[in-house]
Amino acid sequence: MRVLGIETSCDETGIALFDESEGLIKDLLYSQIDLHRDYGGVVPELASRDHIRKCLPMIDQALRESKTTPSQISAIAYTEGPGLIGALLVGASIAKSLALAWNIPAIGIHHMEGHLMSTQLTSDPPKYPFVALLVSGGHTQLMACEAPGAYEILGESVDDAAGEAFDKVAKMLGLGYPGGPAVAKLATQGRPNQYQFPRPLTKKPGLNFSFSGLKTHTMNTLRKLPHCSNQDRADVALAFEEAVVETIQIKCARALEKTGYSTLVLAGGVSANARLRKALDLLSQERHVNINYPELRFCTDNGAMIAIAGFLRKAQWSNCDHTIVARPRWPMNELGGINP
Repeated sequence: MRVLGIETSCDETGIALFDESEGLIKDLLYSQIDLHRDYGGVVPELASRDHIRKCLPMIDQALRESKTTPSQISAIAYTEGPGLIGALLVGASIAKSLALAWNIPAIGIHHMEGHLMSTQLTSDPPKYPFVALLVSGGHTQLMACEAPGAYEILGESVDDAAGEAFDKVAKMLGLGYPGGPAVAKLATQGRPNQYQFPRPLTKKPGLNFSFSGLKTHTMNTLRKLPHCSNQDRADVALAFEEAVVETIQIKCARALEKTGYSTLVLAGGVSANARLRKALDLLSQERHVNINYPELRFCTDNGAMIAIAGFLRKAQWSNCDHTIVARPRWPMNELGGINP
């Protein structure tokens, strides 16, 4: 049983093949960073056009290099949402067209469930139940995961996601795109305790996040500096990153305490942040809980996470039709369970 995964939700084209017996047998990724860098962020129309250019040639490459024929593919999994509507429609259209031509099902996958399932590609995948921290450019959520497909949102960002805040602060600091890695790199040169940034919503009960005010605080701090030196910028970057990381760490501790679960699973693009991983490792030691991360190559958007999510949802293949569906907004708690 072999699944072709297609990821086109934003600015990466991901194509992968997952086999029930052999595991991940092919994983191709093309990043559009160079395409969008001059604009300081993702341009949706350019992203969609580039997916059109790259998707089919990459599928052909994956099949050729893995020596896979269409007759060996049991199903196609594609990102149905959330994401950029044009980019999603490219992947959905290609998946449904190939499924029709090959007479196999094509199943739409929730992008964030894909990130969550990327941890199943590790050598020691987490066991249910666990708390999941899904943290990316567009999402910051804490979820109680009782079983595959059984998710309860414990808290989420009420405004900017953590990754979005990183990108906006990167622009304030005159850094390039993508912003998260650029801010993290600059922060390594920062001096501790030069600025005291707030930890949003940590003094109030609950598990929601808010990073918009922290972004504004960063802007005001920079404006108060008469001559902003490179060292000043590094100090601000460090203060901002520490505030985001400590806020997330506090909320994760609360979520573990609320659920009583002993495992925290981290997924999404921001899960690659070294300071965040270090903080959660410290939380693991203090609270005697397990922390599970995806491999760094699976933190960014990728086809492998969509392929394995499609395989795990194989019970739904029989319900697939050829209707092209893309959902730019799709609450994760609307997903049904995954039957064994």
